[in-house]
Amino acid sequence: MPATRDGAAGWDDYAPFYDWENARTVARRDVGFWQRLASAQTGAVLELGCGTGRIAVPVARTGADLVGIDRSAPMLARARTRLRRAGLADRVLLVRGDIRALPFRRRRPFSLVMAPYGMLQSLTREADLTATLASVHSVVGPSGLLVVDLVPDLPRWSEYSRRVSLQGRRGKSTRLTLVESVRQDRRRGLTHFEQEYVERRGRQRRVHQFGLTFRTLSVPQMARRLEAAGFGIDAVLGDYDGGPWDERADVWVILARRR
Repeated sequence: MPATRDGAAGWDDYAPFYDWENARTVARRDVGFWQRLASAQTGAVLELGCGTGRIAVPVARTGADLVGIDRSAPMLARARTRLRRAGLADRVLLVRGDIRALPFRRRRPFSLVMAPYGMLQSLTREADLTATLASVHSVVGPSGLLVVDLVPDLPRWSEYSRRVSLQGRRGKSTRLTLVESVRQDRRRGLTHFEQEYVERRGRQRRVHQFGLTFRTLSVPQMARRLEAAGFGIDAVLGDYDGGPWDERADVWVILARRR
C-alpha cells in the first residue's frame, strides 16, 4: 500500500501564491463569520493553520486576544508582514508549531479554537486528526468552542490534468498562471492537487511546482470524531450567516463545545 502524502507537504512552496489564489476563490466571504465568533469571546482565541494571516488580521482588528499557529515558516513570515503593515504586530502571537501537539498547556485556556477553510482536511491520516482533536481538547477552556469549517464534497470534484485554472496579474510587473491537475483516491477519501504556477516578468519565466493533498470527511463523520474527543455538537451550519446545513450546502461548519 503506498504511503499517504503528509498533508503538511507543499505549503512552504504554496506560500508565495496563497493570497493571490484565495483572493480569486474564497476571497473574504468567511471573514465576517470568524470576526463575529471571535468578538463574542471573553477569553483568548486560537487559530489553527493561520497561514499568511488571511483570517488572523481581520480577527485581530476586532480586538480579540489572538494566537495563530502554523507549521510553515514561509506562511508565517507572510503573516508577520501582513500584521506589521496593518499595525497589529503587537496584538497577535504567531507560533510555529504542530497542531497535533499544541504547545500551550501552561497558558490560560482558549475560549475559542478556529479551524477555518478546510484546515483540518489537510490532516490526511486518521491518527493525525485524532491527535489534533485531543490536543485541542487539552487547551480549550471549560465549555470552550472548537469551530470547524469543511470544504464540502471534495471526492465529487472532477479529475482533470493540466488545466489552466487561474490567470492574472500580481502587482504591476508579474503575470501568474495556475496550471492544475486533480486526482482522486476515492477509497481513502483523498484529493490530490498538483499545482504548477508559471510566473512571467517581462521575458523572464519561472515555473513553481508542488502538490497538496486534502481528506474529505462528511459532517456526520467529523461530528463522531469530535464527540469521541470530548466535544458536544452545538450546531451545524450551511452558510456563514447561520443558515441550516444539509448535504447540498456550499458550506459545512460545525460548532462543537468542550464537555
